[in-house]
Amino acid sequence: MDWSELYTMQKQLDNYIESQHDLTGKDIFEEKHLALLVELGELANETRCFKFWSKKPRNEDAIILEEYVDGIHFILSLGLEKGYEYTSTRTGNSSGSETEQFNHVFNACVLFKQQPTQANYEVLFEKYLQLGELLGFDEKAVQNAYFKKNEINYERQNQGY
Repeated sequence: MDWSELYTMQKQLDNYIESQHDLTGKDIFEEKHLALLVELGELANETRCFKFWSKKPRNEDAIILEEYVDGIHFILSLGLEKGYEYTSTRTGNSSGSETEQFNHVFNACVLFKQQPTQANYEVLFEKYLQLGELLGFDEKAVQNAYFKKNEINYERQNQGY
């Protein structure tokens, strides 16, 4: 998938949010990193993949996809913050369970924060895309959900979210 359109949209959204909250020119890498970890936790919670003690079923795919796309927003934003863009078309396959893949993504998030290199950013992005594939989301579904959520994010900003 060509991510350039999403990076452009994310940059516009980031600029809009920064101007609305007097953050222009401020380093908010720490906040964006924590936001990604929170969104990843919310996504895991919707899948319930780790809740071995519960028989309650996972949430519906539309809700899980929306949570997944929240993570895409922050991964794109973190890349923009550091001047990186993911351009690869390879993601490889995840050979583990959803829980294992969530742990891989969490580890990649932590590594990227500790060492914010282009290589670590690409690993983070790839691990997240592998998670999306495990969850059953193809590129077109992710892209369409991103477009929809991007509009919602603008609406929220305009309503004082």
